[in-house]
Amino acid sequence: MTLEEQCQQGITMMRDLAVRQKVALAKQLRDQLLPEHNPEQHYLLAKQLRDQLLELGHPINKGDAALLRCVPEIVEDAENGLPDFYREALYHQYQQLRDLLAHAEALEQRFKEAVRQDPVCRRLSALEGVGPVGAMLLKLALSQPGHFNNARQAAACVGVTPVQHSSGGKEKLGSISKLAGDKKLRSVLFEGALAVIRSLDKREAKTIKEQWLKQLIHRRGKKVTAIALANKTVRTAYAMLKKNTDYQPALLAG
Repeated sequence: MTLEEQCQQGITMMRDLAVRQKVALAKQLRDQLLPEHNPEQHYLLAKQLRDQLLELGHPINKGDAALLRCVPEIVEDAENGLPDFYREALYHQYQQLRDLLAHAEALEQRFKEAVRQDPVCRRLSALEGVGPVGAMLLKLALSQPGHFNNARQAAACVGVTPVQHSSGGKEKLGSISKLAGDKKLRSVLFEGALAVIRSLDKREAKTIKEQWLKQLIHRRGKKVTAIALANKTVRTAYAMLKKNTDYQPALLAG
């Protein structure tokens, strides 16, 4: 791996950590202020918090913006009966979340700039359902295409190839393994593929690949189609990097 690729991998990891920290802190703040909590997810925590949450009774709309707007209002409301020690702790968490959001946003901008400046990432971004994160992860996963014998091996390494089962001399393709492969890249490609599929529901196919996707959705459903598209995306990316070519989708005639 080159120094540039090591740096790209580093900023990808920094971005992921910032996002996880932001989500965790936002969830903790929101859980403390919501009047209800789902006992099936974290039963012990929910049971401990339920009484004080019901007493607080401060429901907050979804989204970071609503959370950042409401917490100072709750802290500054002298009529809600919150003790000073709780107000101080709550405001401290609010400041942490605000700083973390700013940090995450700054990293997101630097990450996108790194993708824009990288010619390989720009080419990979032309693939259906591949955004900045997917482009960077694809580049890093396939940076040495010579390590794979063929495109199928590259797709298997990522984990978007169905598991094969042999019985009575016959081979059958099953579902993909969720334990093997690059879990982060597979998840990003799957979500990107689902976005493509949702978009296709609202319009006619413009390319041969989109026509294939519509037919596959009709036969196998959206989730199977999303995995099939993720598989094809990895294979196409492998071919692009190996042959140093750009992606040009084949348009439907007429």
